[in-house]
Amino acid sequence: MTVFFLEREMAGGPRVGLTVGKVLGGAVTRNRIKRRMREAIRRHLLPLTANVDVVINPKKSAIALETLKLEAEIERAFTAVQQGKGVAASDSPRRPRPKAKSR
Repeated sequence: MTVFFLEREMAGGPRVGLTVGKVLGGAVTRNRIKRRMREAIRRHLLPLTANVDVVINPKKSAIALETLKLEAEIERAFTAVQQGKGVAASDSPRRPRPKAKSR
């Protein structure tokens, strides 16, 4: 999964959202992924006390991942967010754009 987060100045604790696109499967599959992710988030949200917005983008393997492993990944992600670890958008490596073909 990919986890994005942004610190907020307003108080209110963490806010967590999920993005589960159609590339992950049909509606039934996407809803199953969301249910499993929401439950893992619910179990591990309490230690996350920072004022952050978190967006989690699961991969297709989330559907087959064991519940304990999924929860461990969520816990690891929330620990990293709490500690402020991550790559700032301006610090992230960029891939060079392919040059346009001249006609």
